[in-house]
Amino acid sequence: MNLPELCIRRPVMTTLVMAAILLFGVIAYRTLPVSDLPPVDFPTISVSASLPGASPETMASSVATPLERQFSTIAGIDSMSSVSAQGLTQITIQFSLARDIDAAAQDVQAAIAKAARQLPPGMPTPPTFNKVNPADSPILFMALTSPTLPLSTVDEFAETMMAQRISMVNGVAQVSVFGAQQYAVRVQLDPNKLAARGIGIDEVQTAVSQGNANLPTGTLNGSHQAFTVRANGQLTRAAEYRPLIVTYRNGAPVRLQELGRVLDSVQNDKIASWVNDTRAISLTVQRQPGVNTVAVVDNIRRLLPDFRLLLPASVKLEILYDRSQSIRESVNDVKFTLKLTVALVVLVIFLFLRNLSATVIPSLAVPLSLIGTFAVMYLLGYSLDNLSLMALTLCVGFVVDDAIVMLENIVRHIEAGDPPFAAALKGSREIGFTIMSMTLSLAAVFIPVLFMGGMVGRLLHEFAVTIAVAVLVSGFVSLTLTPMLCSRFVRSHQ
Repeated sequence: MNLPELCIRRPVMTTLVMAAILLFGVIAYRTLPVSDLPPVDFPTISVSASLPGASPETMASSVATPLERQFSTIAGIDSMSSVSAQGLTQITIQFSLARDIDAAAQDVQAAIAKAARQLPPGMPTPPTFNKVNPADSPILFMALTSPTLPLSTVDEFAETMMAQRISMVNGVAQVSVFGAQQYAVRVQLDPNKLAARGIGIDEVQTAVSQGNANLPTGTLNGSHQAFTVRANGQLTRAAEYRPLIVTYRNGAPVRLQELGRVLDSVQNDKIASWVNDTRAISLTVQRQPGVNTVAVVDNIRRLLPDFRLLLPASVKLEILYDRSQSIRESVNDVKFTLKLTVALVVLVIFLFLRNLSATVIPSLAVPLSLIGTFAVMYLLGYSLDNLSLMALTLCVGFVVDDAIVMLENIVRHIEAGDPPFAAALKGSREIGFTIMSMTLSLAAVFIPVLFMGGMVGRLLHEFAVTIAVAVLVSGFVSLTLTPMLCSRFVRSHQ
């Protein structure tokens, strides 16, 4: 007993199998991630190092060269480039597609540790790295504005509350703050007043550093109790700095406020960010190479209601740009094209067969094949992107061919005078091997695409697998459901 005969004689079993394919496919479709293209980004890591006051030539020779020498020993590097500017060096390392970015990050971290002894001792912080491609555009732009609060307070919310929390979202590589206004006390010294008192700037700097200390003092131990002595010398506001004693002249203290102005300001007052002619703090989010853009944006958007609850009422949080919206729109356009293609195929079948039951039977192969393909896509970790949906659109004409061939052969026996049940058994037995050959030959066409290398091969891999799976599922439906329905619903001519 072959497969078509088994399904014809056991319609309940065939119906349950098709229902299972339908159920699993619908569940998989609802859980498939949405993306613009398959994840084919090269694993890229960006390393940054700073040395204030150093020229670009010094940064290139003293910082970039030792780091590049260590990075060159890492396996799987495709390309490496560096850019040196005034006090800053950025090295971009691009790995091969087969390299895991997390393992590559560990190798980069080890190389930075090895090169630490060769770097200048005056660097304020060790080199840092991010799993991000600097050439990749951000996926999300946000802005914080407030008509009443100072920008330094708004910046505190942006950098300490939002940026750190968003950085913890899976798939986020880097959160950058533009127009940052970090609070700082700015001391503007008057050269004439310094000269009149014979005080140098280094004395002022030393006095400010020593007067702004928060160090452990010690403990007082008694016979029954012990006390921890804490001297809190941390100064946080300009008003606390003004009476600070810098030095003594003629037995009288010289205070900081006598030498110039002490202001509540920001660390860098030469940068700013505007949104609709209003000063703002802007945040941009960049994703890691190879992750799903839509999934990352959705996870970030789930945090926004919590952020708005924690922010003061006068602070407004708004999204300026969302890259996932254009991705969703393009995917929805392809979905509409797919639905229109299915409708046109069914219409063409009806125009040629001119029989409602004969039209419905092969038409059922189209949705079942596509929905069954969704289940396989979920198992393989694919996403609903433009290429996979285009593959399903192209294969709509393929998946209905097998069912039409099976239907035509069974109808030929019915028109010859055989009962529908006997015609289904005889017709499916004759054409079963032909349908299997057609299905395998169509699927085999895309095998060479699976072995293509490089970026193009990685990009078309999901496309080829999706078409091949849809064709194989359609062949299975044509050998099981189609003959069973023909044996029950195609009527003989009287």
